[in-house]
Amino acid sequence: MTLPYADARKLVDDARARGLELGKALSIAVVDYGGFVVIVERMDGARPMTPSIAISKAYSAAVMQRPTYMLEGWRNSDPVFFTQVGRMGQHPIVATKGGYTLKRDGAIVGGFGVSGGSPDEDQKICEDVLRAAGFDLDFPEWAGARRSQLFPRDDPRTPANQSRRCLRHLLTSTCGGFYG
Repeated sequence: MTLPYADARKLVDDARARGLELGKALSIAVVDYGGFVVIVERMDGARPMTPSIAISKAYSAAVMQRPTYMLEGWRNSDPVFFTQVGRMGQHPIVATKGGYTLKRDGAIVGGFGVSGGSPDEDQKICEDVLRAAGFDLDFPEWAGARRSQLFPRDDPRTPANQSRRCLRHLLTSTCGGFYG
């Protein structure tokens, strides 16, 4: 399932109207399911960096298949890995409000990003626009958030620490203690 340009244009037009109602100069981006830009608009007066931020929010929501606010738990529970993954794609992966996955009838069709208001304003605009357009707004909780709530970061029972111990054991036992 793809997102036609006409649908993306309607999302941007609705977001722009909501930004005007709030007195905010926004940048709005829509990407397809692979994170490729469909449309980006920078309203008159929007700060110069906001188009790049909106694209990163839309891209993150599309390729991670979760609204960007849901990525905060993953970023907080494993910041090193999040930073590494966040640099791998065509745009940075961001964990903040204002990026939403475009999901219709259970299929991911793209991402939507808004930048220029406060994080809460950007998020509310996303949700209001997508709700009005008939997109799904329910997503399962991000697995990284659940794990971080179960164990403190330095707890040896965390999956990341268990993996590190297994790797350390493997390297020391198969390499004659060279890595030990």
